[in-house]
Amino acid sequence: MELGKEYLKVIQERFQSVKDLGDRTISQLSEADIHWRLNEASNSVGIIVKHVSGNMVSRWSDFLTTDGEKLTRNRDQEFEDDISSKQEMITTWEKGWNTFLGTLNGLESQDLLKNVTIRGEKHTVLEAIERQLTHYACHVGQIVYIGKQLKDENWETLSIPKGKSEEYLHGELKNINRKE
Repeated sequence: MELGKEYLKVIQERFQSVKDLGDRTISQLSEADIHWRLNEASNSVGIIVKHVSGNMVSRWSDFLTTDGEKLTRNRDQEFEDDISSKQEMITTWEKGWNTFLGTLNGLESQDLLKNVTIRGEKHTVLEAIERQLTHYACHVGQIVYIGKQLKDENWETLSIPKGKSEEYLHGELKNINRKE
């Protein structure tokens, strides 16, 4: 097995998992929920989505050939809460992820050690991918946290429900034993 190909396979799965957490949270939110903020210093889900999408489109368009901070990006505008609807927010979310995943899925193992620039700073492709994994996972974590707070007892868990770990573990062990 070639290490570069395996890394790309694993990292594609990790990013898809991060996106899925965001998707499953966003699906639980109402129109009003996407604009909720704890205070003026906080970001709403809509703002976080705009920021992540803006970052993805800037960083991952012409990824191997141009600086990741495109002149067309207006980062400050990403933090204005001007998303008009949940559907507009989802469209923005999908635009960013489609740009990013399209580029990521098109990379070959020989690309991993190539140099790219972000704000004039050189990174290997591998470093750029890892940098973005941290960034995107952090923001999706914020989206999930906001969703859990807003939905409270109506929250549909994204993982093993509280108090169900043993049940889950025993169910998984039974499934594993049946396969052998």
